[in-house]
Formats: sequence, structure tokens, C-alpha cells
Amino acid sequence: MGLNGDEAVAWAVKQSNVDFVSAYPITPQTIIVERISDFVNNGEVDLEFVAVESEHSALSACIGAAAAGARTFTATAANGLQLMHEVLYIAASLRLPIVMAVANRAPSGPINIHCDHNDSMGQRDSGWIQIYSEDAQEAYDNTIQAFRIAEHEDVLLPVMIMMDAFLITHTMQNIYILPDDVVNKFVGTRRVEKVALPKIHGEKEVYRMLNPKYPITFGPLDLYDYYIEHKMQQIEAMKNAKKVIMDVHEEYAEISGRKYGDGLLDPYRADDADYLLVGIGSTMGTARYVVDELRSEGHKVGIVRIRTFRPFPAEEFRKMLSGKDMVGVLDRGISFGSFGQVYLDLAA
Repeated sequence: MGLNGDEAVAWAVKQSNVDFVSAYPITPQTIIVERISDFVNNGEVDLEFVAVESEHSALSACIGAAAAGARTFTATAANGLQLMHEVLYIAASLRLPIVMAVANRAPSGPINIHCDHNDSMGQRDSGWIQIYSEDAQEAYDNTIQAFRIAEHEDVLLPVMIMMDAFLITHTMQNIYILPDDVVNKFVGTRRVEKVALPKIHGEKEVYRMLNPKYPITFGPLDLYDYYIEHKMQQIEAMKNAKKVIMDVHEEYAEISGRKYGDGLLDPYRADDADYLLVGIGSTMGTARYVVDELRSEGHKVGIVRIRTFRPFPAEEFRKMLSGKDMVGVLDRGISFGSFGQVYLDLAA
């Protein structure tokens, strides 16, 4: 099926038993929510679509819906993601498995609607899992997998699925769409964990979700006694996410026939390479061609594409880069006064 990256993500959402979508349009992600709105209007999908007045409100609405037990999705880019900054941390700390597509666009100013990774890189410490796509096909695949990853009982963290502005979002590609029933079975429906209640409520345990019959509190005041404990739980969840990402990726490969490395790193001709180039996103597709050209000239080069940036695959990188003569890094973002974000993590 001929789809661009935005449309591919919308199709993935359509097939993934999503209950609630809230969004505010911003180029270059607008097509995603437009297509989802079309699906709802045409009766092709049964979900609640809420158009709000800002990106801050879009994620806030998703937080409320996710806290009530709904499978939720939103999408944004650049300045919209910056406007969400406050609530990104809230979604992660409340352990809400929201999935969000991010069309990587340069933050203003000056105004630039084209690709730059500074928008999502600026949120890398917010507690969200970050997975980057190389093309529209992978954006489709990653979105479907994201719901399984986010909702896994050992993770329960929100997930961002990134794709480069225009180079992926607006570039048409032949996308292999899985049958609806196959995706439905793969993602299932959201399972909400149970929590213990004080005996005064008359119930031993209830679902951890907003319910007037059994009221519980999300995000109360957290002081010295519990704050660090809760942050440690987020750290452990992010550590757990590595294995879950790889397991879900492997399971998805069985139904789709498509794999992206091990789900964390996607190397190409890297095993015997003396020189490696590390990068993220659509650039690495071009880099594969360059590797083939240089190999034909006798140069032992390869690439490692980072698919999962958070959690950062540090141990996996140590093994992969061991014994190499030289490693170069292609960053598509910059930390002013310092170095590129990928370079900083890799050097650390």
C-alpha cells in the first residue's frame, strides 16, 4: 500500500485497538491525526477522538484517559513537544503507557519545519522510552510494537515513536500492512494491573485506574520518605524495558517477517568493520548505500543505527564497538555549549 510515514502511523493506530486519541495539529505530524479523524468519521475504527486547543492539553487529556484504563495515543512535533514538556514528566512518573508519535522537526527559532532531532532529544530525560524509525515501514512497525512495550507489566512507561520530518512523514513508500486480525491479536487489549486497598474499603484489591466506586489517587504529594523510592521504580522499569523491547521486536518479526537488528541497535556490515558510523533516523538508510560503495573499494566500514535511544543500549554498544579502529557519530541535534546528544551518550 502506498503511504507516507504519517499515514503509516495512522494505520498502525487504526489496527491497535486504541480507545482514546487526543491531539492538536502541527506540521509535519498533522496528517496522522487527520487520517485517524477520517477513520473515526467513516466508522472504520471505534475510538474516542478529542480535538483540543493545544499540545499541552492533548497530552493532559491522554493522561486522564490512560489513568482511567484506556489505551491512548497522541502525536506532535517540535514546538508542540516543547509545550508538552511539563506533562511529559507527569505521564512517565504516573507510569501511564501512553504512545506518542513525534515527527522530528527543528524547534523555533528561526522557524524551520524540516528535520532536526533537538525536539525529542530535548525530552530524553523525561522518563519516556524513545524509539527512532529509519523509514515509513519501520514507523508503522514501531507504533504497533510500542503499545505492547508500554503496557508490559515490567515496564508501564510511555513511549515516543520518532520519524524524521518530511523525509519520512511526507515521503510515500510501499508499506506492507498486516491484516487487522493479526495486529489485533498481537496487541490485544490493555490490561490494567491491580493494587491492594486498605481493609476499610471492603475490597482486597482493585484495578489501578480512576474509578468513582473505588477512588484512588494518582500523583499525590511525594516527599523525602517516598520520592526516591518512586524514582527508583522508574529507573528499574527503564532497565526492564530493554529486554521487553527486544522480546516484543522478536515476536513481531515472527508475524511480519521484518527485523531491525535486535530491537535496540540495528548494525549493517559491522561485525568485521574497522571503521563504524553511528547515527539515528533516515540518514542511516543513505549510509547503508555509502557503506556498500566503500566496501566495493576495499574499505572495511560499517554502520550502527540506534533504534532505541532510551533506554540507551550502553552495554550492547560496548560489545559492538570493541576492537574497532575508529567510530564516527552523526548527530542530527546539538547541545549548545557541549556536543551532540548521541555523541555524549556514546562517549560516556
